[in-house]
Amino acid sequence: MEPLQQDGQGTSQVAVADSEMSSSDEDTNIFVALWNDITNWVQNHPRSAASWGGVVLLLIMGVVANYLVPGLAVAPPHVALSGQPLVPGGWITNSLLTTLIVDIVIIVLALLATIGMKEVPGRWQSFVEMVLEYLYGMSESVAGRDARKYFPWVVTIFIFVIVSNWVDVLPGIGSIIIHQEAVPEEHAASYNNQLAMSDGKLVLVDAEAAEEGHGKEVSLFRPPTADLNTTFALALITMVMVQVWGISALGLGYFRKFFQFKGPNIGMKLISAFVGILELLSEFSRLIAFGFRLFGNIFAGEIVLMTMAFLIAYVLPVPFFILEVFVGFVQALVFMMLALVFFSMATMSHEHDH
Repeated sequence: MEPLQQDGQGTSQVAVADSEMSSSDEDTNIFVALWNDITNWVQNHPRSAASWGGVVLLLIMGVVANYLVPGLAVAPPHVALSGQPLVPGGWITNSLLTTLIVDIVIIVLALLATIGMKEVPGRWQSFVEMVLEYLYGMSESVAGRDARKYFPWVVTIFIFVIVSNWVDVLPGIGSIIIHQEAVPEEHAASYNNQLAMSDGKLVLVDAEAAEEGHGKEVSLFRPPTADLNTTFALALITMVMVQVWGISALGLGYFRKFFQFKGPNIGMKLISAFVGILELLSEFSRLIAFGFRLFGNIFAGEIVLMTMAFLIAYVLPVPFFILEVFVGFVQALVFMMLALVFFSMATMSHEHDH
């Protein structure tokens, strides 16, 4: 009986070994078949294979650059609600410098489109005319015959905002860094590698490095609309013009909607007075919402781009660049249309009263 048991155990061991060999052969065959499929696809589609190979190579290089080669690592995102002075204690900030460049670019493009205009326009003149006609058509659909009066203001806002938004995706914006020596700051509270308030600015700093006098790094260029000062300046100008258009259409009677005390009885008079107070508050709320809406979207886009570049320097940020271009256009259009609506609403009561 014992020899029979040993033979049975030997047979079972041989069977197990055969099954393991067969399974390993199947795995090998799967990998061989997969490799053959990839080889055939590369031979049949060399251009697509080269493109995908380049993408994979860039992803690997991005990981290597950020995590394995300290000298090529992308700096952590630096967060600031307003522009940063290019010179410690100076008044010229990186966002102001970029604003001046944006203004010069817009003026040059406008001159190229208007100097030497022809009845048969060239490509650039045709493009500018097409854009302006489209925007004027949109303005006319909202403001009617008053569109001609409002259009110079709203189209100027649109052009400035969209160019300011789109400079965020240009090379060098936010990536060209200058080093500043450490300057002792008062009224500052900071925590290692955390967001902290410093003289009214939200920054991401290393407190120990600042205390040791290592200084800080400041980007040379920053999108103007990623600066809260710029967006609030645009909002303030827009709301001031709302009041100007309202007074020009209604005279001093424009202010009646803010201070009204009318009605058949004391109850209705109190309600109308309360409504007037709400109208007054709404003017200030529009100013705040106007400034924060544009700033929030562009500021968030800037942070997303810097964060994606910090994680993986190549390829990964590309979809977010495309998204930023789309968001920049939408926000410029929204700002323009809201300004146009506010201009029109400021004169509506004039037509209603008559």
